[in-house]
This record gives sequence, structure tokens and C-alpha cells, in this order.
Amino acid sequence: YLNFEAQKRCCERERGGSLRALLWVWIEPMMVAAVRQGQTSLIARKLATVGRTLAGRGAARAGGLLPMSTQASSGEAQAPTVNVAQGLLDVKRRVEEAAKRGGGKPPRLVAVGKTKPLEMVMEAYNTGHRFFGENYVQEIVEKAGKAPDDIQWHFIGHLQSNKAKALLQGVPNLATLETVDTAKLADRLNRLCGELNRTLRILVQVNTSGEESKHGVEPQDAPALAAHVVSQCPNLTFGGFMTIGMPDYTSRPENFECLQRCRKQAAEEIGMEEGDIELSMGMSGDFEAAIEMGSTNVRVGSTIFGARVYNNK
Repeated sequence: YLNFEAQKRCCERERGGSLRALLWVWIEPMMVAAVRQGQTSLIARKLATVGRTLAGRGAARAGGLLPMSTQASSGEAQAPTVNVAQGLLDVKRRVEEAAKRGGGKPPRLVAVGKTKPLEMVMEAYNTGHRFFGENYVQEIVEKAGKAPDDIQWHFIGHLQSNKAKALLQGVPNLATLETVDTAKLADRLNRLCGELNRTLRILVQVNTSGEESKHGVEPQDAPALAAHVVSQCPNLTFGGFMTIGMPDYTSRPENFECLQRCRKQAAEEIGMEEGDIELSMGMSGDFEAAIEMGSTNVRVGSTIFGARVYNNK
């Protein structure tokens, strides 16, 4: 950890401004999680990635290689230029390596374009990637209406019942809704799907960290909600469980272990094989640790698209 602090100071001396801010926002939560877990090898890998990113960004700027479509337009909050294709390639490599360490298959990678323009999503799409996620109903509806139909959209934000119809109507190619946390919402989705003559794959969101500020069903109630979906919602397909994790959006091992227990209990209660129940766990700060613990679906945003920039309104 002390070596990491030294590297941070070095980065601050060598590369000031927005690039350092981007790298620090991206890497700090991962470092905190790694230190807590005693994963010194993970720390070394992250520091190596910082070095490669610093070198690569500097060379790209010098050669004018970064795509213009990732530049913020005038009037918007300015963010560092980001090479989306390279970021996606790097994340895919890390996913593969983590899967090898965990002894399992690489999980689905959902590239989360929250607050980012469609042009950046299309840069990832043009590399052949098809799984994308969004947090807000209005944003996913707007992007889906302009994007190719073969995108597999995942909705990963909290969904209010009164916005469910807009989501289902506005995104015909919505592949998975990952945030069902009440029987009321499940029933509402089931009714709407019946009216729209469609089915929908859903995941049950579990609040594994026990925070009141987080959405999600309590772990002890998750198997019952899964059973409700299976038995009472014929237009919904139960796909598995999802968690966000700790306050800094990294997850300690106990969060992942909690989701594994939910899967085991649900499999017994509804008569499914554990292997048929997905675990969506892992984000930019902890997706490698999540994969090593059996995640089948990771949701990565800022590590691919760059730090999010919110306009002050």
C-alpha cells in the first residue's frame, strides 16, 4: 500500500490535470478493496495498468490518435478523451485472465454507458461488442431508439413501477432487467409483458451490504422472490441474482458469498440447477475479484468509457 501511495504521487508529478483525476477515480476503489482483501498481486496488476495507460494516453495525444467522437461538445462539462475500443479490449483481456485464475468460463461483459453519448457506445459496438447496460429509463430509451437492433440491452438501475411501461415499450430488444427487488414490481412487469405480447428475462437484485440507501431485497427474502417470479409470473424468466455491493462500489468477498448462498437456497426452493442461475456481481472496481468468485455477468462502465461527468444544473 505504501508503494501504491508513492506511485500515486509520481503520477501526480508526471501527469497533472484531468488524466490523473480520471485514473485516480477509476483505481482508488479497486486499491481499497485489494488492500482489505490482502490481494497484493491485484495491487501490482492495477499499478502496472496505470503505467500502461499513462504511456498509452500520452502517445495517443502526441500522435492525434484518440477518436474525436469521444470529445465533449461545447457547452458540456469537459472530460478527458477516451479510447473506448482500447478500453474495452483491455477489460476483455482482464476478464479472460480473471476467469483463468478462477477456473471458470469468462462471464458476460455488460458495457455500461451511463451518462455517455451514443457515439461512445457505438465505438464499442463497432468492435463487435453487443452487451450494453444503462441505469436510467429515459437514457436507455433514447439510445435504443437510435442504436442497432441487435444490441442486447441490460437495464441495471432502480426501476420505479410507473416507468416500467415506458421501458418495455421503448426498448423492444431489452434482454435483461437486472433490478427486480419486489413482488409488486415483478407482478407489474408480468402484466405489462402480457399486454405487449412479449417475455422478459429478469434478475432479482439483492442488498448484500445491508445498507438502507441501497435498493434490493434482503438476502433472506431473495429465494422467495425468485420463487414468486417462477410460479406467479409466466411472462418473466428468472435468470438469477444481482448485487451492487459496498458503498464505494467495490464488493468484499462476503458480498459475493452472500449472493452465492442466495443462489444455492433458490435452486433448492424452485428446483433449478445452481449452474442455471446467474450471478451478476462485479463492477469497474471489483469485477476481477467477482469473476474469480464465480460471477457470470459483470457490469463495467468507467473503466471502458472513462470517468462519468455530470453537468451542474
